[in-house]
Amino acid sequence: QVQIVESGGGLVQPGGSLRLSCAASGRVFDIYTMAWYRQVPGKQRELVAASFRGGRTTYADSVRGRFTIIRANTKVHLEMNNLRPEDTAVYYCNQDISGGEHEDSRAYWGDGTLVTVSS
Repeated sequence: QVQIVESGGGLVQPGGSLRLSCAASGRVFDIYTMAWYRQVPGKQRELVAASFRGGRTTYADSVRGRFTIIRANTKVHLEMNNLRPEDTAVYYCNQDISGGEHEDSRAYWGDGTLVTVSS
């Protein structure tokens, strides 16, 4: 099995910074897309940033220029700068992982970490 664990959430003032981290462990043979999503109560989960094999990245318009996704082996980080109250949400890590050489990949989710931006 595969476990996805996020860390780094917390309370930060507007304009501040946070770094979220996500680690995959267990039966991990290869990792394809690594991404961060976020969700607030009553709204759909939305893509914040994604890192694809080969180095390409994509960002939501609302975070481009402020957030950076960093991929490092089985870990993925989200550097968040100049945070705004509207960034408050539960942030989820998603990794597309294959458990073996001839196995199809599937998406795994962490349990989420809360980020609160407030003065």
